Amino acid sequence: PTESSSPQEHGLDFQRLLDASTYKEMFRQDMIRWGEEKRHTDPGFFCRAAVEGALQPVWVVSDTRRLSDVEWFRDAYGDVVQTVRVVATEETRKRRNWVFVTGVDDAESECGLDQGVAFDWVITNDGDKAALGEQLDMLVQSLHRSL
Repeated sequence: PTESSSPQEHGLDFQRLLDASTYKEMFRQDMIRWGEEKRHTDPGFFCRAAVEGALQPVWVVSDTRRLSDVEWFRDAYGDVVQTVRVVATEETRKRRNWVFVTGVDDAESECGLDQGVAFDWVITNDGDKAALGEQLDMLVQSLHRSL
């Protein structure tokens, strides 16, 4: 895609780009390149789009991938920002059909937050539903206390 394009302008199925299908993988590097071009010209482009029109007291901005994104939210909203990292072991990820792709999975879009961020919360999601539930309950309780 070009800088001013969208999935629809290229005849792509937007819903299929959101899942983990082979369809998405065919266009993944082009999507990453397009996103990098957008960020280069306007680092806050995607951050502003994520919060546009949001009026709720708590927002969940998922899939933030770069230090510049975290910095933008912290600069814009200060101490109310809570960063949450969800982790799983490589074994768990492989069981979920993840396969490392050189040039994609080692790019900033995939590992840009592996260093340089002190996360407020780290949630482990290795398939233990009870443990995941306990972690999420603690996060939600903390959010309720800060409202």
